Amino acid sequence: MSTITNKDVQPISLTEGAVRELNRIRSEQGIPEEYGLRVGVKGGGCSGFSYILGFDEQKDNDETYKIAGLKVIMQKAHAIYLIGMEIDWQDGLNNRGFAFNNPNADETCGCGSSFSA
Repeated sequence: MSTITNKDVQPISLTEGAVRELNRIRSEQGIPEEYGLRVGVKGGGCSGFSYILGFDEQKDNDETYKIAGLKVIMQKAHAIYLIGMEIDWQDGLNNRGFAFNNPNADETCGCGSSFSA
């Protein structure tokens, strides 16, 4: 079940800052190497959907990609909401955290962690 999907088009992209922060989190929290970065959506949030971002094991209905050196896991059904999205890490005075730049979002909330499509 650890097959990496070999596709020419990667569904999302990760900035250097996001990769650096994700690797730091993996190291600090002792996350096993076989876990991948789960990217997805769930119902809820102030705009309708909220993002899922965390390390997890691959499940049967997942697609797995190698993006910027990280194993990225995504449920097949979530792709329509996430294709083309960029995940960034912001570390400024006003914002600190992951930012989701999603071209599929019709609206986003002020916090940037939920959207409507």
